[in-house]
Amino acid sequence: MALEVKETSQRHGYETLFGTSKKEDEKQQIYFSAVDGLKKLYKGKIRPLEDMYKFQALHSSALSDADFDAKPQILLLGQYSVGKTSFIKYLIESDFPGAHIGPEPTTDRFTAVMHGLTERVIPGNALAVQEDKPFRGLQQFGTSFLQRLECSQCPSPVLDKLTFIDSPGVLSGEKQRIQRGYDFTRVIEWFASKSDLIILLFDAHKLDISDEFKRAIAALRPHDEKIRVVLNKADSVDTQQLMRVYGALMWSLGKVCQTPEVKRVYISSFWDRDFQNQENAELFEKERDDLLKELRDLPRNSAMRKINELVKRTRRVKVHALLIGHIKSQMPSLWGKAGKQRWILDNMQEVFRTVQREHHLPFGDFPDIESFKAAIQDYDFSKFPKLDMKQLDDMDSVIARDIPKLMNQFPAEREDEAYVRAMQNIDTPSTGNPFDQFGSLTNDAVDWVITIQEQSNFRAHFNSCNPVNGKVSGDAAKSVLMKSKLDFGTLGKIWNLSDIDQDGYLDIDE
Repeated sequence: MALEVKETSQRHGYETLFGTSKKEDEKQQIYFSAVDGLKKLYKGKIRPLEDMYKFQALHSSALSDADFDAKPQILLLGQYSVGKTSFIKYLIESDFPGAHIGPEPTTDRFTAVMHGLTERVIPGNALAVQEDKPFRGLQQFGTSFLQRLECSQCPSPVLDKLTFIDSPGVLSGEKQRIQRGYDFTRVIEWFASKSDLIILLFDAHKLDISDEFKRAIAALRPHDEKIRVVLNKADSVDTQQLMRVYGALMWSLGKVCQTPEVKRVYISSFWDRDFQNQENAELFEKERDDLLKELRDLPRNSAMRKINELVKRTRRVKVHALLIGHIKSQMPSLWGKAGKQRWILDNMQEVFRTVQREHHLPFGDFPDIESFKAAIQDYDFSKFPKLDMKQLDDMDSVIARDIPKLMNQFPAEREDEAYVRAMQNIDTPSTGNPFDQFGSLTNDAVDWVITIQEQSNFRAHFNSCNPVNGKVSGDAAKSVLMKSKLDFGTLGKIWNLSDIDQDGYLDIDE
């Protein structure tokens, strides 16, 4: 009987990853309440500076609403036949259109596996122009790449929470790199910047890292915190061999990554078969559960990642504006413009040092010198805009005030834990709930979100209850809540969800 249970869990390990209850949806929805604020902040204070100083032309394209609204994205990268496509099929528990599996290189294109009401495949050229998809930036890589891109949609409930990017198997040899017809490493960089998690897959029988794979891993260094490693098909070797394989993998990764930190490696087999080697079945189960837990947390962490990426972009935009403004200030107004432009290009390192010293900026925020020179060399420096200090002050306020204010929309860690316990019916509801006697112990989910714009209105309602020491009692709140004309059972459920710390009172955040 125990063996049957274990085999069932192996076959359906992801079936309840997100669950189907509205309670889980509501819990995750809390962490997305600041996304609308992020959009307005970007469009109002960051995008104007990007447009003025040509940041998009020289670095990366502008962010669209689809970039902010996109589901958490997972990029899978590995050499051919390591199980990337099988990994996705295992997680979504179904086939998806265009999936091919075999020992030979079968996936010859980038495939975005996304949710859809019906199964269909969207070709790359059509996908890159859709406004509701976060792939418009891929147009920069041209038709030769877009012909090797597609979107595979299917109605999997898992894909309603996550998007997977299945990449072509990384091959070895210069011939394959040339015959791709596009810059594979630059495409990987683009997808990595948009992804919440990057999974490097290795086969227990295939640990060699080709030159192209090394270049791809090197391109991921700016996103090192997103990288996880999966040693797949680990059940196909015995315990002694597994120890040797794991050691060889860590040695190979250490040479390529050139960082003292050890990357997290998950050792298991991700397919719908029983484990071949039952010696390490318990280890494989625990490792698989750990990875699934990390995937389960992605929807919540994705909103925080968007804030993190916007902060990084804001820093880059500020440095870019200061560089362009400084270069403009060095250009003569009448004669000698061509000579001065050549001098600036030849002495770009000195330009970087001057801007860094004058504005006390960390060098880590500066772009690569050679890439920056290549990007601006064809422009007329005398036509660059002058430095606008007011807009730069707005950029500082974004980091100093606006972003922290948005982060306050997220529950504190202790509140989140209390909320999870409440959703699991572990905590006993507080006696402070004025609607307990009307059946409010049932924690059915209620779909509601408090936007930033609505906060001032609710703050006025809160103050009308005459809070004591920043908190309102059940009796004081009852008259205000009853004005909603909801039934008492529903009001009781609202109180239980709001009273996160279960102390019988509501503070302004609750």
